[in-house]
Amino acid sequence: MENELRMKPGDVVRHFKGKMYEILCFAKDSETQETMVVYRALYGERDVWVRPKEMFFSAVDRQKYPDVSQTYRFERAEG
Repeated sequence: MENELRMKPGDVVRHFKGKMYEILCFAKDSETQETMVVYRALYGERDVWVRPKEMFFSAVDRQKYPDVSQTYRFERAEG
């Protein structure tokens, strides 16, 4: 995945709904060995979230969100 290869811990990313996050690290689920992305919200309480890597780097569902301009769920913020 092109989008996946471009991102690393420390990168600031934009969720397709507009909010900004920072990738903290990649981790493995101890039960499933699935790679997870650990990321922090850059707004509000600055909560820390975890999401499966496959989902984090997935494309936006165009049927559910036809008017979204981003291609992927999360994209690196420019600048």
